[in-house]
Amino acid sequence: MKKIALFPGSFDPFTKGHESVIQKALPLFDEIVIGIGINTSKSYFFELEKRKAHIEQIYTSFPSVKVTTYQKLTVEYCKDIDAKYILRGLRDTNDFEYEKAIAQMNLQISGIETVFFMTDPTVAPISATIVREISRNNGDITPFVSHFEQLI
Repeated sequence: MKKIALFPGSFDPFTKGHESVIQKALPLFDEIVIGIGINTSKSYFFELEKRKAHIEQIYTSFPSVKVTTYQKLTVEYCKDIDAKYILRGLRDTNDFEYEKAIAQMNLQISGIETVFFMTDPTVAPISATIVREISRNNGDITPFVSHFEQLI
């Protein structure tokens, strides 16, 4: 049986911090699905199609990485794709406390485990919220986002 992990998020945008998590997880799983969650009550800075194309561009030479979109509970989507694991990245203790609560609830309602990876220290300060703010104000986000041109 293949070891499949889902890396869920809005990825608005997909940053070098997110890439760090995938790089660490690649040797452990047969397949990693980067799932862009769609929340209709949320407004996004970058269009869904552009976020998906951006991530696909980053992983064109990684056949074990797939990029999809979904609109349901993450654990239900895990069941749809036979993922037994959810990947999450941690930058600091604040991330841990928040993610721990979600992981415990997900485990309780589905039996699906969450695997945490610390982001590389060089990219730990990167936050998609801050990157969006820089972009909103016409700042250069290329140090924080690979293949930025895919998002434009």
